[in-house]
Amino acid sequence: TTVFLAEYDDFESLTKILDDWCMALAGAKFNINKTEILPIGVPVHRQGVRNNRTMSGLGNSPGQDIPEGIKITMDGEAVRTLGAWVGNGSKQVDVWTRTLDKIEENLNRWERGHPTMEGRRLIVLMVVGGMTQYLTKVQGMPKTVEDRLERRVRKFLWADKKKINVNKETIYAPIEEG
Repeated sequence: TTVFLAEYDDFESLTKILDDWCMALAGAKFNINKTEILPIGVPVHRQGVRNNRTMSGLGNSPGQDIPEGIKITMDGEAVRTLGAWVGNGSKQVDVWTRTLDKIEENLNRWERGHPTMEGRRLIVLMVVGGMTQYLTKVQGMPKTVEDRLERRVRKFLWADKKKINVNKETIYAPIEEG
């Protein structure tokens, strides 16, 4: 559940609404323990939300207290919402680390099967394309990540061969042309 609240919103009212809504769905329960708060606004406000654990960022704000068990993200941390990673001051390259690690793990696993060149092509489409397409659309892909993926794909396609006699344009061209 993603909810955007303003500094004057009442956190207790939100919790009650979510609990009531969940109860209407055959007795479901809202999992408050998985709640993460990403303060938005100027740095002073964000720091106030973290320090005072209130929606307004100020102390003594009735109804705006944020319970102790709820995580409030720090600047530089990213929170996943609807497949995208958002956060104040989070680095795009950091957002991609987990995806790059998963791609590396999958390509290494496929490599143990000694696939043919056609198999390698299909694996790249499935693994690299499949794991990057949505995140690239919603997040964008930094050039450093693109370069790293390109090197890893080349290494996988050619099974670590040092000398390759086919240029990049030919490899990337449709099968009928390359």
